[in-house]
Amino acid sequence: MDRASLRLWLAGGWLGALVMMAVFAPLIAPQDPLAQDLFLERLPPAWIDGAEPGYLLGTDSLGRDVLSRVIYGARIALIVAVLAGGAACLIGTTLGLLAGYYRGWVDTVISRIVDIWMSFPPVLFAILLVAVLGTGLHSVIIAIAVIDWTRFCRVVRAETMQQARMEYVESALVYGRSRFGTLVKEVLPNVLPTIGVLLSLEMGIAVIVEAILSFVNLSIPTDDPTWGGMIAEGRTQIHFAPWVLVVPMIFLFLTVLSFSQFGEGMKDRFDPVLR
Repeated sequence: MDRASLRLWLAGGWLGALVMMAVFAPLIAPQDPLAQDLFLERLPPAWIDGAEPGYLLGTDSLGRDVLSRVIYGARIALIVAVLAGGAACLIGTTLGLLAGYYRGWVDTVISRIVDIWMSFPPVLFAILLVAVLGTGLHSVIIAIAVIDWTRFCRVVRAETMQQARMEYVESALVYGRSRFGTLVKEVLPNVLPTIGVLLSLEMGIAVIVEAILSFVNLSIPTDDPTWGGMIAEGRTQIHFAPWVLVVPMIFLFLTVLSFSQFGEGMKDRFDPVLR
């Protein structure tokens, strides 16, 4: 197995395990993630003296099981990654294809909108949008999609312009295929590997943004566990219960890294130019 395949399998394995955790969280989680027991506060993980059976990764300051909360937090992270990343991909890819293929005034208008949109700091823009829309999962998804579609638009536009100059596009037009039909059936399939990499990267970015918004208490307004919320809570307990901070940070890091490496691995495997 070469290095690219190993990277793809490792990243895909982690993401697959994360999906299984999120889907079967009620069956996998050893405890109720919301159950509080002050008699069990700050229990250490199983490999440290003083641990209790049934609490593999310890508990937080309210006696809640860290492992169960991380498992349920994966649900929120993946929902945001799929929905927000998918929405940003759909909007940005559509506009990027139109701008890169039709050029002219279409390209000018879309490019100016992108330039204006990208002049705003993304994280501050996300916080502002959530503050306007109100806290909640739907607000986080909308904010990420509204901000990050520009990333897809610029890259897809450049890739489409390059593909539009290829001979196979001219041949399709000569044989009578419409411009829109050529865009959809000839150009789009050759841009898909790039879109796939961008989508994978965007999913990782969406997970980070949701964690940031949870950290500042602008994501889910309830006690539902999120990785960002756990990190915010663990920051105040770093000297007494470091595992409350370290565990969600490890999950967040591995998830974002896996999304990035999975996208690169898919491009190496399926991009016809690289093959």
